[in-house]
Amino acid sequence: MRVWYAPVLHLTDLQFDYPAPAGAVDGFRLAVPSLAVRGGESVAVIGPSGCGKTTLLRLAAGIITPRAGRVMIDETDLSTLGESARRSLRLARIGFVFQDFRLLDHLDVEENILLPFRLGGLRLDPAARDRAAGLLDRLGIAHLRRRSITRLSHGERQRTAICRALVTEPSMVLADEPTGNLDPANKRVILEALLDAARARNAAVLAVTHDHDLLDAFDRVVDLGEGLQRTDGAGRVTEAPS
Repeated sequence: MRVWYAPVLHLTDLQFDYPAPAGAVDGFRLAVPSLAVRGGESVAVIGPSGCGKTTLLRLAAGIITPRAGRVMIDETDLSTLGESARRSLRLARIGFVFQDFRLLDHLDVEENILLPFRLGGLRLDPAARDRAAGLLDRLGIAHLRRRSITRLSHGERQRTAICRALVTEPSMVLADEPTGNLDPANKRVILEALLDAARARNAAVLAVTHDHDLLDAFDRVVDLGEGLQRTDGAGRVTEAPS
C-alpha cells in the first residue's frame, strides 16, 4: 500500500477571474472550494478546453494570485508573500513543467536542467550534478547533455523540461501536459519516470493532461468540467462535487 503524507498543496475557497474581453458578455471564472494534494500523491487535472486547468497550476505556483481564497504550500500561505518571495519559493520548492517548455536556446541541455540552481541561488554541488546525470539517463537523453536546445525535437525538449523540474528535489511538481509532445510509445514510460522520481522524494504531483489513456497512472483525477469531481485513476468517482 502506498503511503501518503501531509498535504503539500492546499487550496481553500479559491476564486479567480479574467475580465470579459471586448464585446463579450461573460469573462472567465475559476472557483475551487477545496483541493489538497499530499506528499507522495499524484493528481491528474482534466476537463474541456477553457475550463481553467492551466490557470489552476499557475495559481498553485503563485505565478498569478487569486481574487479570494488561500494557496498553501506546506505551511506557507502564498498570500503573505510578495512577488520576489513567491519566485524564490517556486525555484526552491516547486518543479514546473511548462506546456511551452521555457527552455533557453543559448544554453545546452545540461545547463538548462541546472538553471534553477543558478536562478534561485541554490547550491550547485556534485550531488546536484549527479542528480541531473541520473535524470538524463532515466529519461533517455544522456547522449544529448551537451546539445543545443535549438537542435532538439519537441519530445527531447519535453524530456529536458521534466529533468529540470525534478533536479532540485522539489516538494511539489506542477506539470502542464507533461507528455503532450511525446509519441505514443514513450508517453507512459516518461510519465511513469516523472511520477516515480517524485514519489521517491515524497513530492506531490499535480498534472494537467488531455490524454485519458494515462489516467490510471495517477492516484486521483480531478475533473474541472464536472465541478471538481474526484475519481481514482480508473475513473471511479471517489467524492461528489463540492
